[in-house]
Amino acid sequence: MYRTHTCGQLRIDHCNETVTLSGWIQRSRDLGGMTFMDLRDRYGITQLVFNMETNADLCKKARKLGREYVIQINGVVAERSNKNKNIPTGDIEILVDEIIVLNASEVPPFTIEDETDGGEELRMKYRYLDLRRNVMKNNLILRHRLARETRKYLDQNDFIEVETPVLIKSTPEGARDFVVPSRMNSGQFYALPQSPQTFKQLLMIGGYDRYFQLVKCFRDEDFRADRQPEFTQIDCEMAFVEKQDVMNMFEGLVKHLFNGVLGFDMEGEFPQITYTEAMEKYGNDKPDMRFGMLIHELTRMAQGKGFKVFDSVEYIGGIRVEGYANYTRKQLDELTAFVQKPQIGAKGLVYVKCNEDGSFKSSVDKFFGPDDLHQWAEALNAQKGDLLLILAGEKRQTLHALSELRLEMGNRLGLRDKDKFAPLWVKDFPLLEYDAETNRYYAMHHPFTSPVQEDLDYFESDPAKMRAEAYDMVINGVEIGGGSIRIHNRETQQKMLKALGFSDDEASEQFGFLMEAFKFGAPPHGGIAFGFDRIAAMFAGEESIREVIAFPKNNAGRDIMIDSPANISEVQLKELNLKLSQ
Repeated sequence: MYRTHTCGQLRIDHCNETVTLSGWIQRSRDLGGMTFMDLRDRYGITQLVFNMETNADLCKKARKLGREYVIQINGVVAERSNKNKNIPTGDIEILVDEIIVLNASEVPPFTIEDETDGGEELRMKYRYLDLRRNVMKNNLILRHRLARETRKYLDQNDFIEVETPVLIKSTPEGARDFVVPSRMNSGQFYALPQSPQTFKQLLMIGGYDRYFQLVKCFRDEDFRADRQPEFTQIDCEMAFVEKQDVMNMFEGLVKHLFNGVLGFDMEGEFPQITYTEAMEKYGNDKPDMRFGMLIHELTRMAQGKGFKVFDSVEYIGGIRVEGYANYTRKQLDELTAFVQKPQIGAKGLVYVKCNEDGSFKSSVDKFFGPDDLHQWAEALNAQKGDLLLILAGEKRQTLHALSELRLEMGNRLGLRDKDKFAPLWVKDFPLLEYDAETNRYYAMHHPFTSPVQEDLDYFESDPAKMRAEAYDMVINGVEIGGGSIRIHNRETQQKMLKALGFSDDEASEQFGFLMEAFKFGAPPHGGIAFGFDRIAAMFAGEESIREVIAFPKNNAGRDIMIDSPANISEVQLKELNLKLSQ
């Protein structure tokens, strides 16, 4: 028996018991005639005591052992004289009478502590060591609890978990596919699923009216903090439902997760806003609702005064920063540099200070008098002491820049509290997006999203006007889930694929199996998929989903621990009938 108890299990009522523990040496302290050692496993830390006077040989042996050695000890539980209230086992210690080295360890490349000296790349290279740190352990346990509570809620609501294929057919919509060559079907390829979308629709046609799956998905995309080439979704579908039915069910799931995992009660119904309202007021379709600072348009009232920067643009908008008219010139210059970053794209920044005496000070005083600035202030609901920040340009770009400026000010002013959660639904998205470069429409969500019924006539006359029966759940500026009511009849699906530029032959080749299934009584259905990694990161208070994934990829899409992706042998290439170009 390697252990009778774990390193987090023993308490004061275990005193005088003889126990066996196994684990890793966290740290060791030599204090003259005594050596104290912290032994760690997944469950906690227990202090070990070695006494030079009572057993010099054992104490000397202990002093030769380094951090991360794997050891087994036998000893007696005793009450600590200097108790540690920071750990559950802090009232006791083990008076060791035997120690066995199970495995030695080299000096780790970084310290295995909550506050480590290892950078991200180093921690990912030695991820198995990083996983020993409390923060990673706690994140993975939290992820486990999320999965458990997800299954619990969905099982209680009559959902069944069904696995769908990982080797599927490549389709042209969405992100780039990861493809897998087929040895048995020379020259042909599988694709890894970006989502189980068509399979869960087929399950609805098959009569399984409530499906879910915690499923791996794969997208060959450029990476950022909330993206990985492989990620996990809570994927769900329901039959015989309308949009609000789906939203109600999965609002319930999110409330259940917050309560069951964080002990946080989300009271009341989640607010709902339209895509158009989100874009006009917040500049993006996943607004952070923890603070105000809404965007207001100033185009009409700010043009025609001889200021060429304003007169030559499509859109002028601004935000009000409450109580910050005392912002210094240096701080305003920093904000100007921020909005001029290439990824934000503003040409410059105009400011207006609403002074406490009722006067105004702006960067455009030469062109706009007090009456003009007062009109702007009224439009932005400004009061004395407020600061107005204004941008101008092409509408879409300027709204994006105002959105980024709003979030930056939220960060600077401490308004984006990680312990505060502000959920909402965004709905009524456009069904299609037009791309001028390729001269065609693309599905804003995916090709199987149902249009709003009263917009069906626009398929022929004006596809850009069509709204989707789609909905995203957003919390704290992060889209944690999105879904839609699906097209469930052949005729509408054909119209949708035609609007996306598919010929009849192309539609049949890519999606013929689904069109065929629609012939046999497809029920109305809809669903949603949640980003499981994103929810886990939010619950853990992490910025990056890498911190809640056991073995993630780095920003270049590489697993630097196992050195993947990697070359394959000439034998393997020959078996697959592949030849690499130089």
